[in-house]
Amino acid sequence: MSAKYEIFRSGHNSQYYFRLKAGNGEIILQSEGYQSKAGAQNGVGSVRQNSPYDHLYDRKTSSNGTPYFVLNATNGQIIGASQMYSSTSARDTGISSVKANGPTAPTVDLT
Repeated sequence: MSAKYEIFRSGHNSQYYFRLKAGNGEIILQSEGYQSKAGAQNGVGSVRQNSPYDHLYDRKTSSNGTPYFVLNATNGQIIGASQMYSSTSARDTGISSVKANGPTAPTVDLT
């Protein structure tokens, strides 16, 4: 299985989201909610454009000490956030995966 974006609509709040899944099926980046499918599609385009650039990743630690990252657009807005990782090295591997797969992964529309 290769990496892919999935666009989906939440049954909970009817908003659209995208997630980037690695080849192993793990979610490596997920968006915030969008009011329209076009918004989610634009978000995927933004990940494709911005994911190769290391300076756009914020390496963070949650309040309970768990590492994660966010990917920002050049205007500073958050495009997507990662899952929580078991270590900083696992988080950095996640960033490497987004850098490698983000620009070219195909999109699957699940709506």
